[in-house]
Amino acid sequence: MQSDRAAARVSEGPAIRAVLIGAALAFLILFLFIPLIGVFVEAFRRGAGVFFAALSEPEAISAIQLTLLVAGISVPLNAVFGVAAAWSITKFDFPGKSMLITLIDLPFSVSPVVAGLVYVLLFGAGSVLGPFLDDNFGIQVLFAVPGLVLATVFVTLPFVARELIPLMQEQGTSSEEAALSLGASGWQTFFRVTLPSIRWALLYGVLLCNARAMGEFGAVSVVSGHIRGETNTMPLYVEILYNEYNFAAAFSVASVLALLAILTLGIKSFLEWRFAGELAANRRH
Repeated sequence: MQSDRAAARVSEGPAIRAVLIGAALAFLILFLFIPLIGVFVEAFRRGAGVFFAALSEPEAISAIQLTLLVAGISVPLNAVFGVAAAWSITKFDFPGKSMLITLIDLPFSVSPVVAGLVYVLLFGAGSVLGPFLDDNFGIQVLFAVPGLVLATVFVTLPFVARELIPLMQEQGTSSEEAALSLGASGWQTFFRVTLPSIRWALLYGVLLCNARAMGEFGAVSVVSGHIRGETNTMPLYVEILYNEYNFAAAFSVASVLALLAILTLGIKSFLEWRFAGELAANRRH
């Protein structure tokens, strides 16, 4: 098998490699780089003064802060759930394991708009939970931050778990069993054996989860109520500005959202460069 693969690599001429690389680069330039550059060009088309004036609006500041708040709550929650779910699925056998895996994949198959409507049914004015929480505890879920967090948690639920499950299945349970046989407790085994071996997959899952949380539109649009300055995240605020033909402000806020995504990728690339030796060792292992 290895000899066949080596022969296939040798038989590929420079022309074929050039065509394949060129096609990949052309696809990336056409569908990724040009639209991204276009966002920044439109944002600064009328000058830097208009750009910063649009971002200094109270509604824009509120949208940015709300986006970071929702992502800052939902991403750690999904990180904890993803690690717990992956650990339980890959290290233990229990009834209903296949059902749990199916439920983790559910947000991939359900439309975000449908997910938002589910929360409207659960916590709306005509439901039981919504008035109960509001009357007894003063907690408003819909058209408030809790509803945005719940919707974001739902749509970003699978990312961390789905990154960890294949890796932890490949690793098996031999390391944990050795630690337990040497007298380590369950928590010591998790923090000193399991967690260090999955940290890079965990980081990648968290980055994907964060990018989806900041850019989510469908689910949060249903539960937000589009209250200016209160429940509009950055994607919702961009839509409002664009529908009002305020293109300069819309692209200005969109450019900030794009910068946050680029910053996330930059952090990932920096960590990969900083710990390149350790990553190579893990790959060899």
